[in-house]
Amino acid sequence: MSRFGKVIRSLIFFNEPKKTEEFVLKENNETNSEKTEKRSESNKDRGKQEKKREIIHAKPVGTEKYDNENKKSGEDKKGQAKKSDDRKNEKISKNLSENLKYMKEVYSIPQNGDIILREFVINVNNKPVEAFILFFDGMTDSKLINLNILQPLMLLSNLDIKSDRTDIAEYIKDHLLPQNQLKVADKYIEVIEEINFGGCGIFIDGIDVAFAADVKGWQHRGVERPNTELVIRGPQEGFTEVLRVNTALIRKIIKDEDLIAETITIGRRSKTACAMMYIKDIANEALVNEVRKRLKSIKIDYLIDSGQLEQLIEDNTYLPAPQIIETERPDRAASFLSEGKVVVIMHGSPFALAMPATLTELMHSPEDTYVRFPYGSFLRIIRIIGIVLSVLLPGLYVAITNYHHEMIPTDLLFAIEASREKVPFPSVVEILIMEMSFELIREAGIRIPGPIGPTLGIIGALILGQAAVAANIVSPILIIIVAVTGIGSFAIPNFSLGFSLRVIRFAYIFLGALAGFLGIALGMYIHGLMY
Repeated sequence: MSRFGKVIRSLIFFNEPKKTEEFVLKENNETNSEKTEKRSESNKDRGKQEKKREIIHAKPVGTEKYDNENKKSGEDKKGQAKKSDDRKNEKISKNLSENLKYMKEVYSIPQNGDIILREFVINVNNKPVEAFILFFDGMTDSKLINLNILQPLMLLSNLDIKSDRTDIAEYIKDHLLPQNQLKVADKYIEVIEEINFGGCGIFIDGIDVAFAADVKGWQHRGVERPNTELVIRGPQEGFTEVLRVNTALIRKIIKDEDLIAETITIGRRSKTACAMMYIKDIANEALVNEVRKRLKSIKIDYLIDSGQLEQLIEDNTYLPAPQIIETERPDRAASFLSEGKVVVIMHGSPFALAMPATLTELMHSPEDTYVRFPYGSFLRIIRIIGIVLSVLLPGLYVAITNYHHEMIPTDLLFAIEASREKVPFPSVVEILIMEMSFELIREAGIRIPGPIGPTLGIIGALILGQAAVAANIVSPILIIIVAVTGIGSFAIPNFSLGFSLRVIRFAYIFLGALAGFLGIALGMYIHGLMY
């Protein structure tokens, strides 16, 4: 009973909780023990009979020491990185051992396994002079290095120099190295950038410059038929992932000295080379300057595809309509250039970007140029009809069945109502189910590799539609609506435009369900403002 009474009293009366001693890290509060001893001694001197527990107001469990160490290490790394960048901009030393030590430090030799450092000796006035060459294995052509660089320097370098040794650099460049793309670099950064992009660096003792040679030899895909812009009539060549191959394909079509290809490097670590191409006497100078400014203002570590580049230079990222045209065909890129557009080609991507873009150009197929005018015009009309059906047909169906029954002929209205008699869902839910199922089948068909993908899409759509009608989940007329919508979306020639219209289609469905034709008209007005 006494225990029960204590519980009752604790519920009725408020007792101030006792403060307990907190846990203290030794490194955060090193003098707490000393403070406790002093306080206990002062209490004894006062002669108090009652002993009180010292309450230590300690700091919470902290990681100040760890944070300080991390902060310090981060600052040290930033300082080292800044110091390394400053060193790269320094001029090359005449001392070969110093250059060798620094290049080993830059490329982490011998930890870095794919960097090749080859030391050799050349003869100058019958005196041996040490030298070394540096390049990446797999990114260079070993035959070019052996025949055009190492062999002349090692076998034909018995130089007869009567003047100072500084003339050796010019003599080697003009007489010994037959490599067509060879430059003399006086800073480390010039050699490092060339090595990183598939070149080689040559350092010779006693010379305060180095040689940077372009000896690229990596494996790459050859010129093949484009995968996304197939035509029956017209050229069958497509861009590759190599920048200079792509620019050469365009120059093969436009043989004009006014065709300019400015090289701009983007990416602090990837250092991706981009070519901004335009025809000097056709392109608008303001447009060229704006594209150049946007490309040079990009601050990013890693850039690998033109899709990333498109998002970084377009006007508005949130607009559904594409603002830049991408193409895989050199003939189409050349056509854009002849119209005064600017074309940007990026190393590592088989797609070129042409800007600015208009809606009619987005609906243009490459084959329209190579067929007779009546045929091309007819194909464009068919394409426009497909786009309208793809975007508006589901929303119009929902609006008519919910709000505008008077627009449907009586016999057709009775047939639609009879087919929907056993369907438990409203028309908007019904069409959303089928649209999402169709998009899911389309995505699955793309992701499945090989010829199984298209087969899965066709069979999956047939089986799913038949099963949905048999189970009274959707009506038969809705299957026709969704099928016509899907076929219309396949008629859109531009991938980005087709994707944006697929997304906007769902907005029209919701607007038609909310306000009928009024909602669809409002959606068309807003949609028109986006282009």
